[in-house]
Amino acid sequence: MAYDHNIDKDRCKGCGLCVTVCPKNVLEISNKVNAKGYFPAYQARPEDCIFCAICCTMCPDVAITIREIEAEAAVPKLTEDEDE
Repeated sequence: MAYDHNIDKDRCKGCGLCVTVCPKNVLEISNKVNAKGYFPAYQARPEDCIFCAICCTMCPDVAITIREIEAEAAVPKLTEDEDE
């Protein structure tokens, strides 16, 4: 099963808490700035997510939501450029 992280890049301040607490290293910090000048998180490895939702809980900006992706749907690995 795979999960899709919806990260509101305009709310994310790039603090990295979500990246630090993820037990499967699904998230990473982007090297591109958002509209506010921060480096937001992005979903680097969606196929590794176990839906623990620790990232959602830890995000001080409430910028992350997770949804289940249908089993039949292909889960392409997103690059930082495609995740905008």
